[in-house]
Amino acid sequence: MSNENTWQTICDKSDLVKNSGVCALLENQEQVAIFQVGDNDVYAISNFDPFGKANVLYRGLIGETKGSIYVASPLLKQRFVLDSGLCLDDETMSIKHYSTRFVDNKLEILA
Repeated sequence: MSNENTWQTICDKSDLVKNSGVCALLENQEQVAIFQVGDNDVYAISNFDPFGKANVLYRGLIGETKGSIYVASPLLKQRFVLDSGLCLDDETMSIKHYSTRFVDNKLEILA
């Protein structure tokens, strides 16, 4: 079994909800939270909230502070930067983030 990351087709662009999150399952059974911010910016992070110990981040609220776009967990409200996974409220914590791209209006995630 290879440890190389590969691009996985997740969904059509039309399946995304602008300025909101959706959840998807990768081939390795990991849950990812996907956020479309504006018309073309799409971010993917782990759906698992390490503070609340639940797969809920796709249900969080999107915000921005000091140029960083984040999602606030719906449970305990910790904020995770969408392009890095860094927790703004506890610098010792971070979550996995994924590269994304569109190919023929299909969202792909590097996982």
